[in-house]
Amino acid sequence: MRHLIAGEFRKLLTTRLWLWLLLASMALTALYSSLLIAFSGDGDTWTPALSTAAGQQTLFGVAAGGANTLVAVLGAIAITGEFRHKTATATFLATPHRGRVVAAKLVTCGLAGIGYALTCLVVVAAIAVPWLATQNISVPLTGNGLPATMLGVVADIAIFALIGVGVGALVRNQVAAVVGLLVYRFVAEPILTGVPALADWTLYLPGSASASLTQISLTTQHFLEPWQGGLVLAGYGIAFALAGTLTSIRRDIT
Repeated sequence: MRHLIAGEFRKLLTTRLWLWLLLASMALTALYSSLLIAFSGDGDTWTPALSTAAGQQTLFGVAAGGANTLVAVLGAIAITGEFRHKTATATFLATPHRGRVVAAKLVTCGLAGIGYALTCLVVVAAIAVPWLATQNISVPLTGNGLPATMLGVVADIAIFALIGVGVGALVRNQVAAVVGLLVYRFVAEPILTGVPALADWTLYLPGSASASLTQISLTTQHFLEPWQGGLVLAGYGIAFALAGTLTSIRRDIT
């Protein structure tokens, strides 16, 4: 298994896709951080004051957590690329146990997700700490519940990597998988969570579970407890990972 994982890392690093997605994640994190801080004094903002623990947790959760969708895209491309570039047959012939191949991709993308998360957390800290200091607001990185939020961000992004691999294994078509993930995360789920009549069950959607896990607080939406959100999101990750693995084992690869 160790050799399979090493091989998957080599595949991942062969192209620059991981780098472009990492840079995009960092840019998105910087944008979210800047917007949240710049508009924190607006009376109509949806987030708590950044001088509070809840506000700082929300800042780190929203800004760094925005990378989860791009990591899901990375996971989806990692497996759909095998079919798009016609390398799936050679891959599965080299390792006939298809489940182990998918498991190696899950581990590889999950670890990559952890790396993305840590990088984005550093970006948030690099922007927030000095900027808020000019406003006489201290950001104790080891206090105000921020360590729990940071751990939540790491878990959140790693789980979304698993979801991406699972979706890619189920769909196989790279364009469909990537577009589907982006449309769901940036269009479909925001629309659903914006409907008050659906509030009781939209709590359990992946994005809402992610917000719960990372301890995001919004005046316009309520979330589950962090441990509940973590369990729900982990359930999605496990479900998609298992479904993708079983589909890869049973479906003809040609």
